Amino acid sequence: MFDLLDIIGTMAFAMSGALTAMHKKLDPFGVFIIAFVTAVGGGTLRDVLIGRTPVVWMQDLKYVYVIILGFFLTILFRKRLDKLRTSLFLFDTIGLGVFTLIGLEKGIVTGLHPVICIALGTMTACFGGVLRDILCNEIPTIFRREIYATICIFGGIVFFGLKKLNLDNDILYLLTSVVIISVRLLAVKFKWYLPAFDHKNN
Repeated sequence: MFDLLDIIGTMAFAMSGALTAMHKKLDPFGVFIIAFVTAVGGGTLRDVLIGRTPVVWMQDLKYVYVIILGFFLTILFRKRLDKLRTSLFLFDTIGLGVFTLIGLEKGIVTGLHPVICIALGTMTACFGGVLRDILCNEIPTIFRREIYATICIFGGIVFFGLKKLNLDNDILYLLTSVVIISVRLLAVKFKWYLPAFDHKNN
């Protein structure tokens, strides 16, 4: 289940990056670079922080193959993905849920405190999207009012709460990812936002 979620998350973020780049009308090379950076950015930061080098995608070419596949699928089906923003949101949400889990699990394996594991999961899930948005000249989603990183933190708390119930790991991973994805979908549907600071009001 963990390996499957890893592949799904990589594919989802690769397609999210490709869709963003296509929306910005980049050339095929630019689309591929944005897809690649979005898919591996968070994992690269995570591995560097925990001292796991070379980073995971350099040791296992399956990640490169999955990104290439995601890139070509996005190009081939771009006309069917005409609602780019909707498709981008969907793939980004899936990637968010899955990569949070992966970061949590890597932190646990490394023997880190749960609080640090949650931070690691949040960075794993969000940093690729931050790089994607910066390279595409957008304000990163994590810095806007939309609930994004907060959902990853909430998902991490749910994960450790469920872990105390001694659930099977596959069920634990599945439930946590479903919670993260569901909360983000609900947050967008019902327009749940964090308050924004206004420098004009004291």
